[in-house]
Amino acid sequence: MPKLTFLFLLFSVATCLAQSEPPTDWNDSDTGHRVIRLSREAGSASLYFHQNAYSPDGKKLIITTPTGLSTINLQTRAIEKVVEGRVNVIVTGRKSGEVYYIKNGAVFATHLDTKSTREIAKLPPRGSIASVNADETLLLGSLTETATQSAYNAPSPNERPDGKSLTFAEQKEVRLNARLEQRIPMAIFTINTKTGEMKTVHRATDWLNHLQFSPTDPNLIMFCHEGPWHKVDRIWTIRTDGSNLTKVHTRTMNMEIAGHEFFSADGKTIWYDLQTPRGEDFWVAGWEIATGARTYYHLQRDEWSVHFNVSPDGKLFAGDGGDNEMVAHAKDGKWIYLFRPNTIPDVAGIKAPNAKDLINPGFFQAERLVNMARHDYRLEPNVTFTPDMKWIVFRSNMHGATHVYAVEIGKAKQD
Repeated sequence: MPKLTFLFLLFSVATCLAQSEPPTDWNDSDTGHRVIRLSREAGSASLYFHQNAYSPDGKKLIITTPTGLSTINLQTRAIEKVVEGRVNVIVTGRKSGEVYYIKNGAVFATHLDTKSTREIAKLPPRGSIASVNADETLLLGSLTETATQSAYNAPSPNERPDGKSLTFAEQKEVRLNARLEQRIPMAIFTINTKTGEMKTVHRATDWLNHLQFSPTDPNLIMFCHEGPWHKVDRIWTIRTDGSNLTKVHTRTMNMEIAGHEFFSADGKTIWYDLQTPRGEDFWVAGWEIATGARTYYHLQRDEWSVHFNVSPDGKLFAGDGGDNEMVAHAKDGKWIYLFRPNTIPDVAGIKAPNAKDLINPGFFQAERLVNMARHDYRLEPNVTFTPDMKWIVFRSNMHGATHVYAVEIGKAKQD
């Protein structure tokens, strides 16, 4: 082969490889915001939206990769392997700097800096772990108490009783309902991180899911009753000793739904997606734990997001958008959003006599941060704020393979 031809082929291959590699740093032409790719290994992903992914000093972000767990230094973008091998991440500890995860049927903790690793406990039969409490003394999990096959994993019918075809989303609802109606006995439990002692907190035949510890109160648990959202009373809290079981939201109209609940960073408020009714009117609703006070922020249809999140100081919200096949059926909803909350004041300062007992209404002022038109929403982006509140981290397949990205909240400077 002539030398020039060989060099040309090498150049062509190198060019193709470069073109297939997602960009590492660019300004979104539709929003003016800077976006960076934090991960290098294809198949890397950030954590689920309510899982704490940041080190106690706020400098490191935990991500999953095809080969294990890694940290990303948010200042230098240096990536460091922490755990080798595929694992199921639970959460990053808020005090110790350890990441908690499941591997080979047991729960482990590995220090992000020293890589020191310890096994905490074996998983109970048919059990899983979902959270670690604020002082890292307890793990939180759930289990099914009988070896019943879940109906959710069974094939769903293709037609409704009236003979009309079921959409993909409707088939999922059928499977959710079938699993709920099985009434499989379940339990919520804790495991002591020092001794491995396991204690049962709550038993039910409801489908117990979405377990979270408060980020500040080590004895407060939030969980959900899983199933079709318009059918179940979804959001609940309970103490670690099994006391004070509390329903967070009560439905007031047919087809009203509430879900994808999460704590504020200070642990004072539970926020959740509220629709009155489903797919028609959209809110991010907040319930203040200590007082029961409620705040509802209104959204437009295209601004509805699969998941919402709130900044560490509680002053900003974010959303990861959604496609037109999801519950909002948005015509133009594929964006990463920043939301600035606004409350609606009393006219002329005149209050209703029972104003303090009523819902405090407001609305979100939305700003688009990233155009997600090329993203396949079968992968949920799961937005989180960085501890310094300068970036929003998300995962995306917008360039093909899944990677971890961050968008700068402040707009990029124009030359």
